[in-house]
Amino acid sequence: NDKENFVKYSTALRDTARRRIERLGSADLVVGIPCYNNDETIHHVVNAIETGLSQSFSKMRSIAIVSDGGSVDDSRDIANAVEVTPWVERMVMIYRGIPGKGSAVRAIFEAAEIVRAKAILIFDADLRSISPQWVKAMAEPVLDDGYDFVAPYYKRYKFDGTITNHIVYNLTRALYGYRIRQPIGGDFACSLSLVKKYLDHEVWETDVGKFGIDIWMTTMAMVESCKVCQSHLGVKIHDARDPAEALGPMFRQVVTTLFLLMEQNYDIWREVKQSRSVPIIGTEPNVEPEPFEINAGKLLEDFQLGISHFGPLWESIFGPEKFSELKRLASVKDATEVHFPSDFWIRLLYDCAITFHRWTKDKYKLVQMVTPIFFAQVASFVNEARELSNAEADQLIEKQAQRTEELKPYLIEQWGKSPVQQRTAAGT
Repeated sequence: NDKENFVKYSTALRDTARRRIERLGSADLVVGIPCYNNDETIHHVVNAIETGLSQSFSKMRSIAIVSDGGSVDDSRDIANAVEVTPWVERMVMIYRGIPGKGSAVRAIFEAAEIVRAKAILIFDADLRSISPQWVKAMAEPVLDDGYDFVAPYYKRYKFDGTITNHIVYNLTRALYGYRIRQPIGGDFACSLSLVKKYLDHEVWETDVGKFGIDIWMTTMAMVESCKVCQSHLGVKIHDARDPAEALGPMFRQVVTTLFLLMEQNYDIWREVKQSRSVPIIGTEPNVEPEPFEINAGKLLEDFQLGISHFGPLWESIFGPEKFSELKRLASVKDATEVHFPSDFWIRLLYDCAITFHRWTKDKYKLVQMVTPIFFAQVASFVNEARELSNAEADQLIEKQAQRTEELKPYLIEQWGKSPVQQRTAAGT
C-alpha cells in the first residue's frame, strides 16, 4: 500500500508550476523541451518551436514548456529571455524527481493532462536543425489524422545513429512488428489518451526516469496497439558525438531498457511473426546531412581491450565457437580489417538479450561488459559502407533488419532454455 500511495501521489511538477498550469485552465497544444545545460542551443529551440506554433496554430491555445533538470549554466535564463511570441504561453520550470530526461518528460505530460491538451510534442534541447516546420509536421498527424504516436523520420548521415541502426531498429522491428526507423529519435508527438496511459505506468521512479525514456515510449505505443506513424523532419543536427568516444554510456542505457522491456513483453513479442510498414507523413525535404568521421581505430582498440578483460565471460555467453570467431576478429592489426558477418552480429545480439534475461547479478554491469562488441560491429559497418552513399548504406541496415526478423525463431527457441542448454546451443 505504501508503494501504491507513493506512486499515486508522486509528481514531477513542483507546486508553483502546478498552480500556474492550473490557472491556465486549458490548452490545445503542449510542446515540451527537456533541458539540462543546453545554453548553446536552447534559444534556437525555443524560438523555432514558438514561431512554429504562432505560424501554424495561431487559432489554438499553445504552451511551450522548458522542463529543466537544474541546469548549472544559463539555460533557464536564456530560455526566459527569448522574445515573446504571440499566442504562445511559455513556462520555464525545474522538474521534481530523479535526474534525467524521463522525469523531464513526466512533468510535461502531467502539465498536458491538467490542461487537457489535444496534442503533446517533445523536442530535445540540443537540436541545431529544428525549424518552425517541425512543429507543424509533428502536430498535424495527431490533430488532423487521429494518430496516437508520431515518431520522427530523419535524413541522417550513414555513420550517425549507430545504436539505432545496429540494435534498436532491428530489435523493435523484429520483436513488435513495426518498422519505426527512429525508435529513439528523441523528438515525438502523442495524443492525450496515450499520455494518460504513459502516466499510469509505474516506471517514473525507476531507471526510465534517468534514461531509456525514448525507447520505452515507443515500445509502449506498439504494445498498446496505438495508431502510429512517422513524420518527415529532414536532417537532424544536434550535439553529435563520435561513437568511439561517447556512445558507450548511451549504449548501456538504451540497451538495458530495451532488454528489460523484452522481459516484460515476452508474451506479446513471441507471437509477432513479421513486421509491417509504418506510414511516413509529409514530404521528404530536399536536404542532405553533413558527413563526419568515425575513429574506427579507437573502436577496434576498445574491442581488443574488451576481449582481454571479459574474454571468459564472453565465452560463457556466446559459446566456444562464437568466442573463437570473436578472438579471430580481435587479432586483426588494422581497423579496416574488421568485418562482422550480419548473421553473426544478430546472433550475438540475441545471445546478449537471452543472457540478460537469465542474469541474476547486476544486469546493467552485464551490458557494460558486452559494449566493446558493439564497437566492433560499428567498425565493421564503417568498413562496409565507407564508399557507399547514405541511401546505399541505409539499404545495408534494411537488409540487416530483415535478417533480424528471419532469425527471430533462434531468439524464441533459446529464451526458454536453461542456462546450460543455452550455452550448449550457443556453441553449436
